[in-house]
Amino acid sequence: MEASIASRFRSGPLPVARGVNVTKGLSYGFTFVAVGTLLFMLVLFCWQSVPVWRHEGFRYFTGRRWFYREVMFGMMPMVYGTAVVSIIALLLATPIGIGAAIFSSEYLPPRIRFAVKITIELLAGIPSVVYGLLGILFLRNWMYQLLTPFDPLSGDSLLTAGVLLSVMVLPTIMTLSDDALHGVPAVQRLAARGLGLTRTETMLFTVLPQARRGIFAAVLLALGRALGETIAVFLVVGRQDNRWPENLFSPQPWIDAGQTLTSKLGGSETNIAYGDPLHWAAIIGLGLVLLVIVAMVTLAGARLEARRDA
Repeated sequence: MEASIASRFRSGPLPVARGVNVTKGLSYGFTFVAVGTLLFMLVLFCWQSVPVWRHEGFRYFTGRRWFYREVMFGMMPMVYGTAVVSIIALLLATPIGIGAAIFSSEYLPPRIRFAVKITIELLAGIPSVVYGLLGILFLRNWMYQLLTPFDPLSGDSLLTAGVLLSVMVLPTIMTLSDDALHGVPAVQRLAARGLGLTRTETMLFTVLPQARRGIFAAVLLALGRALGETIAVFLVVGRQDNRWPENLFSPQPWIDAGQTLTSKLGGSETNIAYGDPLHWAAIIGLGLVLLVIVAMVTLAGARLEARRDA
């Protein structure tokens, strides 16, 4: 019997090993396609945006005026709008998402935790245009009524877009933070309780410090989505060009209409620009800057998440 078993092992590699090799090859192949596509997009955008960099120079990035009929292209107000909308979204969604993750991971029974997590994750599957329509129907009017003492021109504003985005990035923060908290070994909690710490102290001084890398990765990945969101922001931001505040740290411009990189790229000006090489190069340049920013933030978040798993 032992001889028959030994003969089976000598007869050749098991079929499982062949399947593993195929899976590995497919993984490398799809990874190569994804990286190659990203590099191709970067090269294409760089090449097509060369005319505007030659025409404007570094002023294309630092300029505060965008008048395509007068051949003036400055993206800084759109960068400002993108930053403000994303910051508002994170300021609102981060404490709620982390608090919900702590409650779900540390205090809910496993079955209820699973149901709550699935419900939150369903929010991420709702199309962004639906969020945008809800923003037009409800949120825009609510924000206008709330800000009436400050005399806003309309409900379309950077603040409205940021509040809407906070709802959209909340599932990302909550789900990934819950995974980070749940990934802390139970033995760490038992050791802390054995030393006399209460349940709250265990969560604050044992669980959260060990999960902080995963929580920060969740916030970065949510920021990547906020930076790249187009349709929902387009519908409620107001799309007002050249809105540059006198004081960068003043929240007053937040209640006014503005423009972001994504709302500019999603507007009708993209079609108008196609027939003009310089105007088209300016639009492609916006896409290049947005792609680089989102890629850097997303890769940073993914790297932190991978280090947490390791």
